[in-house]
Amino acid sequence: MAERALRGSRLGAVSYENDESTELAERQITRYACPNGHRFDVPFSAEVDVPALWECRFCGAMATREDGAAPTLTRAKPARSHWDMLLERRSIAELEAILQERLEVLRVSGGRRKSA
Repeated sequence: MAERALRGSRLGAVSYENDESTELAERQITRYACPNGHRFDVPFSAEVDVPALWECRFCGAMATREDGAAPTLTRAKPARSHWDMLLERRSIAELEAILQERLEVLRVSGGRRKSA
């Protein structure tokens, strides 16, 4: 009998569960406005701290909350270049000495590399 009941039911393709006994988490809807005039709602859990900035789903600009919560600006650490990191390890005088050594090696060898 059970074999006939499952025949043709596309087992695995259709879920037989329902939402009657499930309790959804509490949510809060936050409205954002982008500088290009787009307005949209984003659902969040009631327990989460809602961010002041959110990427606009229409144009990708940074949208702010409409309820007036101003974003807190944090100071970003400036990006360091390879040159900045090199200057942390060596002085200009040391770098000039290393450059002169390497140039002398190249002059002596005629710019040819030694085969290993």
